[in-house]
Amino acid sequence: MTSSLCTLMAEYNRWMNLRLYEAAAKLSEAQLFEDRGAFFGSLFDTLNHIAVADLIWLHRFVQLPGLTGISSLMTEFPSPTSLRERVAHSLPELRELRTRLDEIIVELAGRVTEQHLAETLRYGNTAGQKQAKNFGLLLQHFFNHQTHHRGQATTLLFQAGVDVGVTDLNALIANEV
Repeated sequence: MTSSLCTLMAEYNRWMNLRLYEAAAKLSEAQLFEDRGAFFGSLFDTLNHIAVADLIWLHRFVQLPGLTGISSLMTEFPSPTSLRERVAHSLPELRELRTRLDEIIVELAGRVTEQHLAETLRYGNTAGQKQAKNFGLLLQHFFNHQTHHRGQATTLLFQAGVDVGVTDLNALIANEV
């Protein structure tokens, strides 16, 4: 992970979430909450899980010295203790939360330096175990986790008859020709 890659991934995350939530809005509430046999059951609960995981990680990330200036942005957000905790009860409510989280992720990415990426982040995981891991690798996991579950969400949408369209990171990489 580099600081420029972090910025690209934050922009990709925001771009994909906008597209994903626009697609999800085409479904009825019953379709959003229908258990489709996915790991988190419904499309709604899959989208909720992505937001919950992002909240958990962002609350950890802002504790890193040098990034604490962003911690004030996180004070208004819940601190989930479970990866299945519901942080919204409707798609509009979850979409608003998602939009605000994506703004913070872009802000965080813009502040990350190569020095930050080399630092160790100390935190407790959701099982209460103490962890000390490389921040740059944790950021890579953070973005990979989002992509993984958005892939599940796009599959659920496609199965419900909604095509999200292009989802490739390649769509955001500048053509140098």
